[in-house]
Amino acid sequence: MKIKILVPIYNDWQSASKLLDEIDNNISDLDHHISVIIVNDASTHDRQEEQKDFNNIQSIKILNMKINQGHARCIATGLKYIFEKEDFDYVIPMDGDGEDRPEEIKEFINQIDNSSNNPIVGERVKRSEKLIFKICYQLHKLITLTFTGKSIKFGNYTCLPKSTVEKMIKEKATWNSFSGSLKKIENNLLSIPSTRGSRYFGPSKMSFFNLIKHSLSIMSVFRKTFLIRSGLFIILYILFIKSNASVVTALPLVFLLIAVYLISNLALRENMAEFDKALSKINEIENIK
Repeated sequence: MKIKILVPIYNDWQSASKLLDEIDNNISDLDHHISVIIVNDASTHDRQEEQKDFNNIQSIKILNMKINQGHARCIATGLKYIFEKEDFDYVIPMDGDGEDRPEEIKEFINQIDNSSNNPIVGERVKRSEKLIFKICYQLHKLITLTFTGKSIKFGNYTCLPKSTVEKMIKEKATWNSFSGSLKKIENNLLSIPSTRGSRYFGPSKMSFFNLIKHSLSIMSVFRKTFLIRSGLFIILYILFIKSNASVVTALPLVFLLIAVYLISNLALRENMAEFDKALSKINEIENIK
């Protein structure tokens, strides 16, 4: 099989270098044609030239973007590039900082024979962050399930057959939220247990602010369901607190209305016209192997 590993990068070239080493080591016993495509999100730090010998990675390309456009759009651009320009059977998108562990690539590939051409997702069973963040992450999943009816326990780390990649580049939600889009277009998702690794260098970029944005972006994909359930919640909650209304009891309504506003704005990011022109934003393509 021809498998493309898709990695978005912004400035974190030290981690990207280590990731390539780890990928090369972990695929040594796999009898497949495995290549890496890095999407450089207009990094402000230059990549240091390194002389490395990769024994198992067949090729490495870097798509240097003209402008910074964010993690989700880098993945969307990479999927579009691979589908239109590369010969492949599967794509494995993964983060470039070590939090998506390269040793799990083999688990994805081993499941392909049992997948019936369905996508395989890395379902998080263990995270490396502190307790407070883990609690907030579980809360994010609960709120998403409550207001959209969708249980999303995975991130970018997935294994996508060519048929799914084709669907994703035709879905405007991919330009806004990778995991939300995948959940929208595919009902049958297989999963493997995935442990969130520690960053190779520096602190995690998944801050509380980014977690909130990530959560709202997913919900914006299912905004119709979100708005209906939000309306029902508001009606029921008002009936529940009407005899005990106060500034404190009104706070959940305030937060929900703010969420409605933010989700409505995030939904505007789903721009198919921009997505269709994504490859025109590639400045140059480097072949480093």
